[in-house]
Amino acid sequence: MPRIFGVEIPNNKPTWIALTYIHGIGRHQSQRIIDACQLEPGKRAGELDEDELARIAGELEKNHVVEGQLKRQVSANITRLKDIACYRGIRHRRGLPVRGQRTRTNARTRKGPRRTVAGKRGVRGS
Repeated sequence: MPRIFGVEIPNNKPTWIALTYIHGIGRHQSQRIIDACQLEPGKRAGELDEDELARIAGELEKNHVVEGQLKRQVSANITRLKDIACYRGIRHRRGLPVRGQRTRTNARTRKGPRRTVAGKRGVRGS
């Protein structure tokens, strides 16, 4: 299996699909990388030689933010939003949806499993 930026990319897939296994590279970006490196679009990842892998790695190094660096950048952005206490930062801090989704129902991914709140007890007649 070829290894780019510490990520094992699968041998049996076309190169443009295999590149999407790298965090931060989607389908469109992988097509642009292949065009910039002047590779055959239908070539499988296992058929790439060392020179072609080096060209891909060089292109990623020069023009793209991927893997660990991208993850650090995203977490730094979220931390900055939390520090300045803007609306989005407060939503991140509370673990609620950030982009305007409803929370009365359907926010279970961000809010976690339901926690039952005890209801009021009725007033008993003596």
